[in-house]
Amino acid sequence: MNKETQQVAIITGSSRGIGAAVAQRLAGDGFAVVINYSGNAAPAEALTQQIVREGGKALALQADVSDPAAVRALFDNTEQAFGGVDILVNNAGIMANTTIAETDDASFERQIAINLKGSFNTMREAGKRLRNGGRIINFSSSVVGTLQPSYGIYAATKAGVEALTSVLAKELRGRNITVNAVAPGPTATDLFFNGKSQELIDRLAKIAPLERLGQPQDIAATVAFLAGAEGSWINGQTLRANGGMV
Repeated sequence: MNKETQQVAIITGSSRGIGAAVAQRLAGDGFAVVINYSGNAAPAEALTQQIVREGGKALALQADVSDPAAVRALFDNTEQAFGGVDILVNNAGIMANTTIAETDDASFERQIAINLKGSFNTMREAGKRLRNGGRIINFSSSVVGTLQPSYGIYAATKAGVEALTSVLAKELRGRNITVNAVAPGPTATDLFFNGKSQELIDRLAKIAPLERLGQPQDIAATVAFLAGAEGSWINGQTLRANGGMV
């Protein structure tokens, strides 16, 4: 594909974990991909080089999604490099696992800034700049369905993302742009394993009827479906990719 016809995808927070799996999958499907990272350039550059070695097109770009100016620059630099933007995957997010009563202001504000405002910042920019026929794929979480203790603030941010998803899908009428959210359950990433005992990991893996943790590639396949031609009739939805846990 040449610069004018190849579809271009920005994946936020994609230097590792689920985001990296999404970037690899979309690159393999023929998209030019932008590997966005907030701070540590090394894994983003390594992933970019790997994708290029495998015959894909990739570019690592730093941007803090909670900063509207940085998000505008992210889109500017992507357009300059690849000619436009067709796909936005809102993967960047953080989670602090504390009860509501024990959550301090800084933790609350940081989760709101990255998970909710960050998703809003990129959605707002995509709503203005995505080429017709594009896709916006946000990340929610299955905790919006389970609503278990100690996930209150995180669940609230993701519920907000789901609301924005539904509203933006309606607002982009006439441009053939779909807006959906993917809500993973427990997924085998370093972020998930960090701080958990093997007993807890095993217990969480058994919650879903399929009796295993999700793999990053499972979530990447869901994103790829929504980003591709076969997902073109899905719009304004939240797809829970969690093995049936909720």
